[in-house]
Amino acid sequence: MGPPSEVDTDQRPFVLIWEVTQACDLECEHCRADAQPDRHPLELDTVEGKALLDEAARFDENQLVVLSGGDPLARDDVPELIEYGTDLGLRMTLTPSGTSSLDPAVIDDLANAGLKRLAVSIDGSTEAAHDTFRGEPGTFEQTLDAATYAKQQGIPLQVNTTVTQETVDDLPELADLVEALGAVLWSVFFLVPIGRGRILDPVSPERAEDVMNWLLTQATERDFGVKTTEAPHYRRVAMETNRSAEKPAANTDLIGRRGGVRAGDGFAFVSHTGTVFPSGFLPLSAGSVRETSLVELYRDSELFQSLRDENLFRGKCGACEYRNVCGGSRSRAYAYTGDQLESDPLCPYVPEGYDGPLPNQVLDYEEGVEADD
Repeated sequence: MGPPSEVDTDQRPFVLIWEVTQACDLECEHCRADAQPDRHPLELDTVEGKALLDEAARFDENQLVVLSGGDPLARDDVPELIEYGTDLGLRMTLTPSGTSSLDPAVIDDLANAGLKRLAVSIDGSTEAAHDTFRGEPGTFEQTLDAATYAKQQGIPLQVNTTVTQETVDDLPELADLVEALGAVLWSVFFLVPIGRGRILDPVSPERAEDVMNWLLTQATERDFGVKTTEAPHYRRVAMETNRSAEKPAANTDLIGRRGGVRAGDGFAFVSHTGTVFPSGFLPLSAGSVRETSLVELYRDSELFQSLRDENLFRGKCGACEYRNVCGGSRSRAYAYTGDQLESDPLCPYVPEGYDGPLPNQVLDYEEGVEADD
């Protein structure tokens, strides 16, 4: 796949997520999937999964595919699927849960199958903080052990962290941990209230802006890349900052993904049963891969096409001069308003001259200290 400027997101996603299962032994507070202990009987099986990977290769033989869950390692065919996708030329990556399933033998199998990146979730810089957030004792130690071993085996490491009121003050220590682990990328997810994540408190728009400015500093000063998930206005913050910065902040994750990817525009999600969504956090379906080609659903469905047309956005997102590079989180807009084309309530930016309605988050906030204090 070429650089982002050469990729037409009307034709293909930068990132294709396949939720291979919702089965997982953890009870994470933020879980989008409401993960369950057992596998669903109607999951895409191995044959159907390989057919899905064949479809992904129709986008581009170098398409990035992320196997997620639940815990994808609840399936025993994951190494087989990774090897199959690798043989097709796909860049196969994995986001396992931090459980005992991710042991050295499994990591060896993943490496031998051609895994291009392992993404682990760390939501606290200490055992107590992380294990409380993940709902299972021992996950912090298991995750660090797996990350360390994967790095030793030559698998590039990514760390995913969720930003909530509970975790935001821990971000500086988490950044230190990400660097100590030798990760190539820190992916920072700004909470969307879906699944079990509805019970958590997101940060306020003003606090989110502070965090994004702080993340830009980390991107410049650290050895790892930084990206945000469900917060495309990080790109707007970067553009504003870089206009006056002597050393522009990095905005790459070493995979070649641009900062402005959002649901349905450079991003697609296939559920464990084959339903296609613009994002795992935007529960509007375009159809099923069991009935319609994934390529056709991404390119031609009315849902996906509307999400790629910034001129359809409403409120201040529709009036914003940054809508073509940001566009706001369509998932968060839907979660709060029931309209995926409305404004993202996490963004505090108001376009000059705009006097229309402003989005309101329905939760109350308690402001905390700055992320870099």
